[in-house]
Order: sequence, then C-alpha cells, then structure tokens
Amino acid sequence: MNETARQLLSRIEAIDASAADNRLRAEAYQRVVGELKDVSGRATSPDGVVTVIAGPGGVISSVTFTERAGETDPSVLSADVMRAIGQAQAAAARTQADVVRRGLGDTELLDRVLDSDERLFGAARPDSVAPPAPVPASAQPDVVDEEYFEEFDLFDDDDEPAR
Repeated sequence: MNETARQLLSRIEAIDASAADNRLRAEAYQRVVGELKDVSGRATSPDGVVTVIAGPGGVISSVTFTERAGETDPSVLSADVMRAIGQAQAAAARTQADVVRRGLGDTELLDRVLDSDERLFGAARPDSVAPPAPVPASAQPDVVDEEYFEEFDLFDDDDEPAR
C-alpha cells in the first residue's frame, strides 16, 4: 500500500472514530433528557411542619403539612411554605445542573446554580460535586491538510498528490 492510500485509510479511520464519538454523545444526551424528566427537589421547613417537592423546572408537585400546621401561626406557616418552596426549587435546579454536568460535562450551569444557592440561601457548595469527565482525545478534531485534499487524486499510485 502506498503512502497516499495509508493516509486515506488513516483519514477514514479518524472519521469512523469521530462518528462513534458522536453516537456516544447522542446516547449521553438522550440519557440526560431522560434523567431530567425525573428530577425533583425536596425541602422541609425547620420546624418540620411543611414539606415541598418540586419537579423539573421547579414546578411544585406537592405541598404537605403535618397535623401541627393547625397550631402554627398563619404568618409563620406562610413563611415556612415560601421558604420550603424556594429550597425545593433550588434543590431541583441543583439536581438538574448536576445531571447536565455528569452527562455532558458542562459545569457552567452547575456553577451558576450553586452561586445562586449561596446568595439566596447561604448554602455552602456541596463537597460531592465532582469535576466533569474528560473529553476523549478521539473526540477532538484532527488538523486537516485541505491543500493536500484539493490536489489529491485517488487513482494516482504515486505517494505525492497530483499537480
């Protein structure tokens, strides 16, 4: 096999590897989409009277009260509900951002959510947030010698491109 054929074969193998990486990324994206549908955040008031569950996008799916709710001052109960809603929504947003980070390696969204939590709730960043998985070397583009391919003749047996 001449050098030109070897180079062409190498390019074809690189394209195949890139296609495989794209399939893996598409599968990862589908997993992320599936996981995002199941995200929820849960928060309970400090006195334990109110529990709120927020789903994807922060939509409230449940607000429950203990029997002590009837004994709680309405203004305190209202404040507990509002605080629990905010915390449940923030927990759902953190989970969503973490799903995206784990699945796609994007930390910008997670960083913004954690910064917001810190500002709004004084919540310290969790220690369990791991860095994103490294991007495989095969997913990084090769440098293409376009001039070589402009003058490339597939049927020429020489090692040099046709001139």
